[in-house]
Amino acid sequence: MSEQGQKRKRGGGRAGNAQRRGSASIEQMPWHLPINNDSPTEPLNDDGVMAIHDGAMRILEEIGVEFLNKKALRILKKAGCKINEQNVRMDRHFVMEMVAKAPSTFDITPRNVKRKITVGGPYILFGNVSSPPAYWDLEIGKKIPGSREMFANFCKLSQYFNCIHFLGGYPVEPVDLHPSTRHLDAVFDKLILSDKVAHAYSLGKERVEDVMEMVRIAGNLSHEEFEASPKMFTNINSTSPLKHDEPMLDGWMRLAKKNQALIVTPFTLAGAMAPVTMAGAVAQSIAEALCVVVLAQYIRPGAACVIGTFTSNVDMKSGAPAFGTPEYMRATQMTGQLARFYGLPMRSSGVCAANIPDGQSIWETSNSLWAAVQSGTNLVYHAAGWLEGGLIASPEKFVMDCEIIQQIQRYFDPMLTATKTEDIAVDAIKEVGNDGHFFGIQHTQDRYSEAFYQPFLSDWRNFEAWEAAGGTWTAERAHKKYKMILNEFETPHLDQGIKEELESFIARRKSEGGAPTDY
Repeated sequence: MSEQGQKRKRGGGRAGNAQRRGSASIEQMPWHLPINNDSPTEPLNDDGVMAIHDGAMRILEEIGVEFLNKKALRILKKAGCKINEQNVRMDRHFVMEMVAKAPSTFDITPRNVKRKITVGGPYILFGNVSSPPAYWDLEIGKKIPGSREMFANFCKLSQYFNCIHFLGGYPVEPVDLHPSTRHLDAVFDKLILSDKVAHAYSLGKERVEDVMEMVRIAGNLSHEEFEASPKMFTNINSTSPLKHDEPMLDGWMRLAKKNQALIVTPFTLAGAMAPVTMAGAVAQSIAEALCVVVLAQYIRPGAACVIGTFTSNVDMKSGAPAFGTPEYMRATQMTGQLARFYGLPMRSSGVCAANIPDGQSIWETSNSLWAAVQSGTNLVYHAAGWLEGGLIASPEKFVMDCEIIQQIQRYFDPMLTATKTEDIAVDAIKEVGNDGHFFGIQHTQDRYSEAFYQPFLSDWRNFEAWEAAGGTWTAERAHKKYKMILNEFETPHLDQGIKEELESFIARRKSEGGAPTDY
């Protein structure tokens, strides 16, 4: 498409069944951006916040972070940082000066402008599971490698559920696609099957440049329009302790230059890749995050940056990561305090260590999701579908998690805390008096249909009624919902000319070899 050519009609207003309130499978909440007006949980007092901040600054000033990217080293040397081979040290005043340039809130606009999201402020947004290499569902009953078909099915779930606001990395790795061109086919599927905000893996030049171009084409945008504001995002992880690798830094810098949204999430597991104390682990995580925020701001002042937290503990018996623990919850809340101190939006995750969609998976994920609420998190990664510490994606778990997310969104509904005269309901109480019930009175009749959250998956019948209806367990009901959703899924509209342009771009890039698989 020529930039000077005639613009096609965007056609982004239709979103299929996912835009409707109800469907044959699920009576779900309408699409909206939830607002968390609760005061955050703040386990640290002011002295505690300053102590962790000082620790992070001392790490950057006295120890330094390894930057395994020559271009990044050149940029940071020009910025005045102290460089010793690959080790970079930064003065705290310079760090704070650079971090202050980042916006506290920003928008990301996908191909359907009605799916625009606002990151920061009071907003809390939920994304799908990202990057597991393996898949499990109730029908197969065992852990198997991910495929393109499974990947596409998760994209459909992510589009269908209104409580999912953005698509992160691959919801399951499509290992049947060649690594050199996997990103082309996977992102094509994302852009075809969903019109929500999408992600690019920050893994070197080709993958990042290809995905930016595909997102630009899908949005029918000129290069200038694409770069005017974020249309997509990436997430990078540090290699803890205190290291950032070559390809992620490359992609980070390219996306910063093009004004796309950037999330940095250090993977600091206390007792393994970070100090065993949670304050020490959080301080290390903050240092690993801020140093690349500095890099982005030096490249493009005002670049949209988010601090992510993945600070949790390990099982000291086995060394395996643990998630949804009390330590994870406190670290998330503490990081929220530091993110607000720096004026940056925050990302956390809906994670668990469980291997199947059982009780453990739900209490750990619930702990993680409520920690996101308590911490003032703005973007919740992995909110639906995550198992085995991120190694397994499960459609049943996805559906089960969406029930939790909807309940959290209902929890934010201001109707629940309304205190007008009719909400205090003294007249209704007077009408019932000391001997009666509220079921039949007009006050109840006027409000009963929307008074309480109505689950799409939970079964509130008594044992006898549940047993008479087949006695299905939660994961079994979730599997049935998953199959029904796939059967009724409607692909969101995309102009045929735009689709053909995407296909042409992919064909050309495949003929050129795609992206390298080694760095």
